[in-house]
Amino acid sequence: MPARLLYTGQVVVDLVMALDALPRSGGDVLASMARFETGGGFNVMAAAKRNGLSTVYLGRHGRGQFGDLARAAMQGEGIDMATTLCETQDTGLSVALVEPSAERSFISYVGAEGGISAVDLDGVCVSTEDYVFVSGYSLLHPGKVAALLAWLARLPAATAVAFDPGPLVSSPDSAEMQAVLPRINLWTSNHEEALRFTGSTDIADGLVKLAAMLNPQALIVVRDGPRGCWLVERGETRHVPGFPVTPVDTNGAGDAHAGVLLANLAAGCDSEQAARRANAAAAIAVTRWGPATAPGSAEVDALIRLMRSAD
Repeated sequence: MPARLLYTGQVVVDLVMALDALPRSGGDVLASMARFETGGGFNVMAAAKRNGLSTVYLGRHGRGQFGDLARAAMQGEGIDMATTLCETQDTGLSVALVEPSAERSFISYVGAEGGISAVDLDGVCVSTEDYVFVSGYSLLHPGKVAALLAWLARLPAATAVAFDPGPLVSSPDSAEMQAVLPRINLWTSNHEEALRFTGSTDIADGLVKLAAMLNPQALIVVRDGPRGCWLVERGETRHVPGFPVTPVDTNGAGDAHAGVLLANLAAGCDSEQAARRANAAAAIAVTRWGPATAPGSAEVDALIRLMRSAD
């Protein structure tokens, strides 16, 4: 069976708003742009699918206007949905506030995607060729985490598990993280998340500490903004340079990186090739407004060719 991405995180709808500065407490500002976009885990899945990796959403999706938007977006990308519609809740909403620096801040409301059951997950046939993606956000949802951890423990040992801690999982000390750490085959995070998780002040120390926490065979990928990313594999640390661009919106750039990285690993690229293509995809993504702005493989190819011709 060909490799698939099995995504266990959360798809939400983003209300993306561009503004000159965040308001002070009790204040008000005018946005120069506002629109609804499907986001959250959709960003990772869309990036992977656009780069050739079959993708299945294992999370819940709700009944209502936001659930309708989320399903339409997934169907438009050719993403399969393994769970049935949740009749009692709508899909959640995240307000994404984008400043002129391209930095973004979020306010989130959890909906149907915050729950899952053993019945939802046990109906999914998992092969040793698949990549199971776990989001740190899922570990914080009381209606989801127990069923998810129990399901992960039953996966075939040869099935790769990718983990992204996100901004809210800040240390390895919780019981949930301790259950997940031995199962991680691929760690993907940004620089700040890796430092916070390891209690480090510099990336070299953070990478050493991460490697000590994980399976010795795990691949560690830490994004470092426009500078590219860091890899740790079988005890060797490497830096893969990024691509210089002028960003307009960083929302979803890390997700684009993760999805393209997985698609290229599944296609047989080595870690450095996959990371370089992921860096190119993230660079393209930040030049576009919105969360799910990952390019397809042809655009990634074009940017890499352009950079090579400029060297």
